[in-house]
Amino acid sequence: MKRLHTSNQPYRPSQSQVDRWSVTRRQFLEQTSLGFGALAARALFAEDSAVDVRIDDPLAPKLPHLPPRAKSVIFMYMDGGISQVDSFDPKPRLAAENGQARPFEIDATVFNQNGNLLASPWRFKRCGQSGIPISDLFPQLRSVADELCVIRSMTAFSANHPNATYALHSGHARLGRPSMGAWITYGLGTQSRNFPGFVVVHGGQMFSGGMSNIGSGFLPANYQGSMMLPSAPYLPNLLRQDTSVDVQIVKQRVLRQLDQELAARAGEGSVIEAAIANHELAFRMQSAAPELFDLSRETRHTKKRYGLEAKYANTRKYGTQCLIARRLVERGVRFIELTINPGNSDRWDQHSDLKNGHSRNALAVDQPVAALIKDLKARGLLSSTLIVCTSEFGRTPFAQGTNGRDHNPQGFSMWMAGGGIRGGTVYGATDEYGYRAIENKLTVHDLHANMLYLLGIDHTRLTFRFSGRDVRLTDVHGRIVKELIA
Repeated sequence: MKRLHTSNQPYRPSQSQVDRWSVTRRQFLEQTSLGFGALAARALFAEDSAVDVRIDDPLAPKLPHLPPRAKSVIFMYMDGGISQVDSFDPKPRLAAENGQARPFEIDATVFNQNGNLLASPWRFKRCGQSGIPISDLFPQLRSVADELCVIRSMTAFSANHPNATYALHSGHARLGRPSMGAWITYGLGTQSRNFPGFVVVHGGQMFSGGMSNIGSGFLPANYQGSMMLPSAPYLPNLLRQDTSVDVQIVKQRVLRQLDQELAARAGEGSVIEAAIANHELAFRMQSAAPELFDLSRETRHTKKRYGLEAKYANTRKYGTQCLIARRLVERGVRFIELTINPGNSDRWDQHSDLKNGHSRNALAVDQPVAALIKDLKARGLLSSTLIVCTSEFGRTPFAQGTNGRDHNPQGFSMWMAGGGIRGGTVYGATDEYGYRAIENKLTVHDLHANMLYLLGIDHTRLTFRFSGRDVRLTDVHGRIVKELIA
């Protein structure tokens, strides 16, 4: 097991460790001649032994502040805004007053095309021993209801897609801040030797607001998200362009000579260290990635359970993403984000034709998500893997036009499972129409604080010095909700 350190204190190795690790990567680069490049390349492919840990590795595992319940996170981003009153928050009064005028005041909506009350076209059913209500949108998810903690009182900072997406990912409704995945890998490092600590398995739908949502912001570049595709070419930027690995190793020798000279001039702690570490990781990934994506190693039963044989193409695609996520967890990756497939609908963003759009999106994710939860549990990994599934906001309980719903940041539903979460529970509530959170209201700061807590991080102590002050993911907010935790 590698030596860890606290997430906001510098690492202080013991004298015996200094003796064992007396040669760092920088010293190796400074002392090794060009002729030893092949030896360095061979080392890149080898796994570290129990004592072969570089004390200057920014992704080395670190000690948490608290006893952790989870080791990894799978974050399922449902881009666009799932309607809470059509998924996890049934409102009988909507059905009783369908088509009638709204009897409550509302805030300004994005398009201000605000119609009458709109009942859900889906029926709800109480599921599992816990009796959590889940709509017909998610028939497979019903089978794992007792693993879910449904939060009905989530709120967003903005009704605009990019700003709400920035806030969900970084805690701030503007671009340029570090993503929660970057903060988590900064705080804990990763247990994976051959993959980044923060991986995004990209389904094809680009984030509202772009790649800044998975960036490292002012944190070192080592902690930013790395994009992978669920089908070939999985890692197009890592495809070797050389005719053979021998040619590539020769080039590596030259690059290492240049790195040696540049790093020596830049001094300790420079951004060159991040570049060198990323270069080494990319080389290792060329060897490790093919095995990760080789799903032929999975049984047909497993692939069928995840939906890889489903008729609907987007079910197959999202099933592949979920299966890759499980394999990344098995390989020690700390934070994994899944994005949705664009398919034939505009994300979950149904301003019109709600029934068709939400039905297609639910068909894509329902079976794979339920399969992932069951598979992780069967392998003994669910208890140490925190699954978070949410959109950036919800939707209105009244119509936009005749058959759509506008954005609603005032109160919506999300769920978590595994990783120390109290399954089979419902937390918080919206009003009787499902418009505004009225009980146990939560913000993204609260969500992030609890995610960090489950990983063993005190969110008030995970800081980075920037612009003259100690900055944190949760700003000056965030509270731990004991009712969510097992």
